Amino acid sequence: MSRIGKKPVSLPKGVTIDIKGSEITVKGSKGSLSRRFHRDMAIKMDEGQLVVERPTDSREHRSIHGLTRSLINNMVVGVSDGFEKRLDIQGVGYRAEMKGSSLVLHVGYSHPVEVAPPSSETKFTVEERGRLVIVTGIDKQIVGEITAKIRGVRPPEPYKGKGIRYLGENVRRKAGKAGKV
Repeated sequence: MSRIGKKPVSLPKGVTIDIKGSEITVKGSKGSLSRRFHRDMAIKMDEGQLVVERPTDSREHRSIHGLTRSLINNMVVGVSDGFEKRLDIQGVGYRAEMKGSSLVLHVGYSHPVEVAPPSSETKFTVEERGRLVIVTGIDKQIVGEITAKIRGVRPPEPYKGKGIRYLGENVRRKAGKAGKV
């Protein structure tokens, strides 16, 4: 059995789940998420907890058992607490600013780069005088995708370390031409 798939998903207060066949809708204080899962996975409520069971031990069912449980857990955590990713901008003159609900990046190009939030639940905030960008939302996948898209505008380069990186990301530095020892 999948160790992750066997664990029940506990529901915090204020979170309601509606199960209609293979489609699940999770509603909480931050919003609601809906997703369709594999038709063979049995999703049941058991004493205030959600349990995912697989019908057989076939390779296909084993591979999606833990995945289904993790996706449901991410939906529950998203509508109750939300998700957040932080980006650090490093470089002389590099900064970010808000323009309405979209994010404007000044990262060394001849023009500013504007990034719009993909949905109304995803929000950007800029702190520390334009050096820290925080992406928040209820869908973990969308938050990760938009954060990777922002980082992809100017990834950190290995010689000076300039660019957009995840907060706490370690960038390996190269010596360059003057690195003769």
